[in-house]
Amino acid sequence: MPEAKLLYVGDTANKSLFVEEDILRQIGLPFSPDGKFPDVVLYLEERGWLILIEAVTTHGPISPERMVEFTDMLRDCKLQPVFVTAFLTWGDFKKDMTKLAWDTEVWLGEVPEHMIHFNGPKFLGTLPEAD
Repeated sequence: MPEAKLLYVGDTANKSLFVEEDILRQIGLPFSPDGKFPDVVLYLEERGWLILIEAVTTHGPISPERMVEFTDMLRDCKLQPVFVTAFLTWGDFKKDMTKLAWDTEVWLGEVPEHMIHFNGPKFLGTLPEAD
């Protein structure tokens, strides 16, 4: 897996815990403390991906409405967005799963080595054969 560059970390109380403003501006995503930034923004340069992570405990899951807000925020960004909602437990996920937008990812703290993909052909395929 390519190494991700951390560009932003914030929360409801402190929107700028960590901000790489110069890099955000260079990729077309200028930071605004009044904006609707996700909780974490990562950049995978090798793949041209911008990973936006929303902790369900701050604003809820990435819903269709939240995805529209993020898409609008990314209008000048040339990178391919990957939208991830982070849940602590399966129970938290089950409470909010019907609110999730299609074509988003889910990460669970209880099983951190796995992701759940909601729809789309991007990750459809077979597993490699076991040795």
